[in-house]
Amino acid sequence: MKSQFSQYVVLPGSYKKQPTGIQSKSIGKDRLITVSIRLQPKTPLPDLLSENNAQSFAPPTRAAFYEKYSARPEDIRQITDFAHMMGLSIVKADARTRTVQLRGTSSQLAEAFKVSLQQYEQHGKTFYGRSGNIQVPQELAGIIEGVFGLDDRDAATPKFQARPHTATTTSFNPNELATLYHYPQDATGKAQTIAIIELGGGYKTADLNNYFKGLNRAVPKVVAISVDGAHNAPTTADSADGEVLLDIEVAGAIAPDATLAVYFAPNSDQGFLDAITQAIHNDTYPPSVISISWGAAEVNWTQQSLQSFNKAFQEAATLGITVCAAAGDTGSNDSVNDGKAHADFPASSPYVLACGGTKLTVTDGKITQEVTWHESNDSATGGGVSEVFPLPDYQSKAQVPVSVNTQKPGRGLPDVAALADPETGYNVLVDGQRFVIGGTSAVAPLMAGLLALINEKLQKNAGFIHPKLYAQPSVCRDITEGDNITVAGNKGYRAGPGWDACSGLGVPDGTALLKALA
Repeated sequence: MKSQFSQYVVLPGSYKKQPTGIQSKSIGKDRLITVSIRLQPKTPLPDLLSENNAQSFAPPTRAAFYEKYSARPEDIRQITDFAHMMGLSIVKADARTRTVQLRGTSSQLAEAFKVSLQQYEQHGKTFYGRSGNIQVPQELAGIIEGVFGLDDRDAATPKFQARPHTATTTSFNPNELATLYHYPQDATGKAQTIAIIELGGGYKTADLNNYFKGLNRAVPKVVAISVDGAHNAPTTADSADGEVLLDIEVAGAIAPDATLAVYFAPNSDQGFLDAITQAIHNDTYPPSVISISWGAAEVNWTQQSLQSFNKAFQEAATLGITVCAAAGDTGSNDSVNDGKAHADFPASSPYVLACGGTKLTVTDGKITQEVTWHESNDSATGGGVSEVFPLPDYQSKAQVPVSVNTQKPGRGLPDVAALADPETGYNVLVDGQRFVIGGTSAVAPLMAGLLALINEKLQKNAGFIHPKLYAQPSVCRDITEGDNITVAGNKGYRAGPGWDACSGLGVPDGTALLKALA
């Protein structure tokens, strides 16, 4: 007679390549590890990518959302029964976020999910990893969406670039860009919360006080939130602190009266997903916008990661939260170096507002030229055609080209663009030092700040803006020059009239976008 949880099956989409680092030694059998298990919702989330659904959809209240889309209590009981049988502890069981966290030794978790865990070293960092598939008991196969935490290699990189000190002297304060891009001047982000996701680094309050004092702007309320044990941990100016301060200072300069909830998480697929999930479902600081400046090429993610993250962004859209993400900083290559063009994720999710980059020229306070950002193969806007997510209805008339790799259609990115070139970048203060920083990392918080202003003016969340944005492309100033081709053989994309895979629809005019979203 078969006993409960004795028959195992492969968890779809869980296959992971072996890390490229040096295998140093076997992970200690008694090392404690926490995994996050994502469960399926009790009712499928609404498909907002369908034109018919998007037009008639109205975000539910949070109470109504949880009543319909949380995890089933019986599914959570099944997971806890399994955990008890395997000798694992329950850290958290949250039906609203559809997450159960289990804690056990590496040997217990290896047995529970039929994986081999090994320790590796790469670029001076020690981490544990796995290869191959995760397996789960047959009884749990239909209720588990993904298992995260059995591998803690870095999942993403920050999309910012500091300008060399030998560069030209042109640079901008974020609030100057708000004027140039016609952002609403009679709004400050009051009563809005912008969630900012960080996978490393930190900030010092003294930097924020000094920076905003220098802009003659109020210091925004900044709240540091710990995820999976990570925390606000500033070190030196050449670290991920540059990303954290860029995000806070840009968003805060645009929307000084908004609350900036900064989520610090480990740089792993588990930490990244847990941070996004925690931000979406935070009742104390419910966000109207989420800003993400970290990512990696689609090929670097497992299918379960791509689908679980995408479903989290679908939850955000359902709740009326806009998610902005950087489109990448190394052009069509996206730091993969395999001779193919690549799209960056999470920007490639069809539920995310993908933010590309431009190079801006201003004379006498007026924009005289704005072209695709492409300084070199290592300094160019990301963009492309997804090979994971199909073309959404809202892009059906945008004439998105097929992938230069597969000749197949897919979700095109970016959606919008703004200044990202570090040669003419953003003035920021990091660990007491003044820098000019660019990258599409800057565009995500810039757009998040704009949307916070728009939400204040509308007195409601703009939410999933893609259908309205693509229905009125004239709200963006078209960028028609340049390309993001950084792969040999001209594999990449060129700017031109209308939507393109370098600058999307172009640079949003803040006032025009406000009217379009009203």
